[in-house]
Amino acid sequence: MPPVVALEAVEVDYAKRGRALGPFSLSIAPGEIVALVGPSGCGKSTALRLLAGLEQPTRGTVTRTAGRGETSVVFQAPTLAPWMTAVANVALPLELSGVPKPLARARAAAALARVGLAGAEEARPAQLSGGMAMRASLARALVTEPRLLLLDEPFAALDEITRRSLADDVLKLWRETKPAIIFVTHNVEEAAYMAARVAVLTRGPGRVAGEVTVAGDLPRLIGYRATPEFREAAEAVSDLLLKGSEMAA
Repeated sequence: MPPVVALEAVEVDYAKRGRALGPFSLSIAPGEIVALVGPSGCGKSTALRLLAGLEQPTRGTVTRTAGRGETSVVFQAPTLAPWMTAVANVALPLELSGVPKPLARARAAAALARVGLAGAEEARPAQLSGGMAMRASLARALVTEPRLLLLDEPFAALDEITRRSLADDVLKLWRETKPAIIFVTHNVEEAAYMAARVAVLTRGPGRVAGEVTVAGDLPRLIGYRATPEFREAAEAVSDLLLKGSEMAA
């Protein structure tokens, strides 16, 4: 089965900053969850923009089999329209794709319920906590049932309890429709918990320092963080991160 998306020896150069990424290669299979970890400024978000089709590489090849409307992106900030209710925000991608408004709103309400926001349909973003706003952003990303879901440090501004809760929510939602997920994070344990495979980048311009395959079923079972498999994976990612941080550009 062909990958949902693949980067082959991509490099990204900017006029003022020089090389931001690469050469870098990564292939994502259908339904696979992969985490990207690396030092600040290594090009993780640049790689995510390439995977999303939001940017083109200076050199190398991007191959995407996910068609129009089959990719969703969740950024670190919720990016909800402040003048719209939660249900209107979630329904927006459906309405833009031509789904009739009543059906779009019904599907949006169901998506909000799946992320634990039943009853908050008419709330505006300013009335939502940080965790609730991120749940609404996840609902909006998943309402179209994408084949490819890209998460760019979506939990970075949240407290640890909320982060862990949302990590479990994402994995439970993944079980329903099995999109391929690429998850960018600075948090080693978060990467090992959420992903079946962790790709570690060197310091910028980012290249692959190595990959770690994480044992255990997804979604994670209760108590998974206390298992030897989880600790071994987290330590292996940490070791690669240290190695990648020390590698010469």
